[in-house]
Amino acid sequence: MIECVAALITHGHPPATTEAVARAVFAARETEWRLVATPQELAKHGDAAAGIEAVDQLPRQADLCLVLGGDGSILYALRHFAGSGVPVFGVNFGTVGFLAAVERGEAEEGMRRAFAGETETVDLPGLEVRVDGQSRIALNDVSVLRRPHERVAELSYKIAGEEVGHVRCDGLVAATPVGSTGYNLANQGPILAWGVKGYVVSYVAPHSLTARALVVAPGDILHVGNAGAGEPVDVAIDGELAGTLESGAALDVGFVEGVGRLAQLPGTSFYQRIREKFGHLAV
Repeated sequence: MIECVAALITHGHPPATTEAVARAVFAARETEWRLVATPQELAKHGDAAAGIEAVDQLPRQADLCLVLGGDGSILYALRHFAGSGVPVFGVNFGTVGFLAAVERGEAEEGMRRAFAGETETVDLPGLEVRVDGQSRIALNDVSVLRRPHERVAELSYKIAGEEVGHVRCDGLVAATPVGSTGYNLANQGPILAWGVKGYVVSYVAPHSLTARALVVAPGDILHVGNAGAGEPVDVAIDGELAGTLESGAALDVGFVEGVGRLAQLPGTSFYQRIREKFGHLAV
């Protein structure tokens, strides 16, 4: 019998997940899986992590990544295993948990089913951007934002080489279908269903009556320029600061298919998540 390996990632508030870690150890042992985690993860949970094998780095050849946390932790796992084909199974210990397969009250049963192979996978696209000389992948969104207490940003952008807009605003967000329910949704941008090939560009607090969100074809490159006089703007990937864009500088954002793989239980759908997490879209 070939031994299956699950990599464990938990969020930064150990007390909330420590009991679930102990349950994960039990479920893995019961189904003859090998559970591995970094020493930093093990140190969070003390005796509850007994039975989990310590590894310096999470293996890229794992059969599953088990995440006990919120959307931020799940996105971290998806980025870590980007391009590897490792499915990420999330148990929601966060606030919204839009990417999670099950809620914390269903943790034990959900983990047992995941280890038993009772999951389906969804391949997720990403956005590739080069920031400060380094190529990075976003699963949710790439944001170009004015710095706190600085003047309003001036951003120009082209799509597929064509000038589309020049807007004074607090920022611009390029979001994948998965990320369209995050920062983009808060900007009143359109929600893209999972499976849509393309991404959406929306503005943060535009100083314009005509600036509108735009859905972009998957093969079209977004070119964003900082047209402001002197002030740099920040670049964030999945909500985390990734670098800066100096005045007069620009960056390109491109759509990439098959970056992440999300595991979910059979019968789960994008539209079910929308209803459960955000309520009915029409009133």
